[in-house]
Amino acid sequence: MPTKSLSLKSTQLIFQLHHPTPIFSSTIHNSQFTMPIPHHLIFLSLLLLLLSSCPEPAFSAHCTTTTSTKSFHKCTSLPTQQASLAWTFHPRNATLDLAFFGSFISPSGWVGWGINPTSAEMTGTRALIAFPDPNSGQIVLLPFVLDPTVKLQKAPLLSQPIDDIHLLSSSATLYGGKLATVHNGAQLQIYVTLKLTPNKTRIHFVWNRGLYVQGYSPTIHPTTENDLSSIATIDVLSGSAASQHGNIGTLKTAHGIINAIAWGILLPGGAVIARYLRHVQALGPSWFYAHAGIQLSAFFLGTVGFGIGIRLGELSPGVVYGLHRKLGFTAFCLAALQTLALLFRPRTTNKFRKYWKSYHHFVGYACVVIGVVNVFQGFEAMGLGRSYEKLSYCLCLSTLIGACIALEVNSWVIFCRKSKEDKMRREGLIGGSEKESGTYRLN
Repeated sequence: MPTKSLSLKSTQLIFQLHHPTPIFSSTIHNSQFTMPIPHHLIFLSLLLLLLSSCPEPAFSAHCTTTTSTKSFHKCTSLPTQQASLAWTFHPRNATLDLAFFGSFISPSGWVGWGINPTSAEMTGTRALIAFPDPNSGQIVLLPFVLDPTVKLQKAPLLSQPIDDIHLLSSSATLYGGKLATVHNGAQLQIYVTLKLTPNKTRIHFVWNRGLYVQGYSPTIHPTTENDLSSIATIDVLSGSAASQHGNIGTLKTAHGIINAIAWGILLPGGAVIARYLRHVQALGPSWFYAHAGIQLSAFFLGTVGFGIGIRLGELSPGVVYGLHRKLGFTAFCLAALQTLALLFRPRTTNKFRKYWKSYHHFVGYACVVIGVVNVFQGFEAMGLGRSYEKLSYCLCLSTLIGACIALEVNSWVIFCRKSKEDKMRREGLIGGSEKESGTYRLN
């Protein structure tokens, strides 16, 4: 939970908080075989550079139902930060006794836990944050309401009573008792007693930890995937975790596979066909249909993967991959422009044809490069930076780049031989009619 800071008029803070309060239940010249050199060389160089971009899952703690002062009926390991929960629910009076187990990541840091009454996200969470008192060094526990302004980080987050929950009691202790000290890895326990709304046992739990506290102001927590995924919905009556987004893993896998094939393999492959096969006379117009077919397939397949990515963003409101998302939108928009450009392709006799060709080349190559880079970003986002899946893709991309190098060398050999023959023919050193190069161009 990103938190910025808090200021208090008094430094006399209460270790035990008692607030009668309702439960918080809880993101493309034919003649003389001429070749447009500069931008193709740029494209090849950029592809070569991509190979150099070829970087940790979260582990949960084992939960326990017993602490030094109390025993609980149920417990669960939370999915991130080695945190866990233990609780006892009393159905007769809808009371919940609960203990949250977390750990510090800095001697001057903070650990927070809370409940969101409406949705599984940070915004709207009613939180209790524990940290060492800057004056006495003792652990203090303060209440916060994480409203939408918290993400803006424009002002300190002020501690304030949680008036819309039934928080009967709360306290925080370090594991190890009074002699325990705050250090990196120190374990903290937050105890609360809550009065739940009758028949409402499904709760959205939110937790996190930060590096620093300025005065009595907890600062923003790290923004890794692990830290942005610290949300869980649990039914305290049955003890089961909610499975409302249980298909996220399947969607992530589908998103990764589809986009790697579309943007990372088909799109570069279609560009290679247009670059090297259009000069082969024996193929006639076949190269064009192959190029267009592959690129359109890549675009439509990539659209499916793009849509899945949007859906994943909706299902994970707290998880944001900024660079990956921006590159994805950019690649999709460029691919859409390329597809629409086919409808406005001028004839070869049209004076605007050369401008269209320049546009088509540069936008197409930009789309290819951005798409491939984003595939690597996707591997990092999925925690597969050092995986066999990424290695397999690198091998596929290396093979494609190797083919490009071989074809580029072959093209230059043919081009140089053709230029030398034309020069000798013009000087009369060799005979023969001046025929066209034999390059087939599609109008």
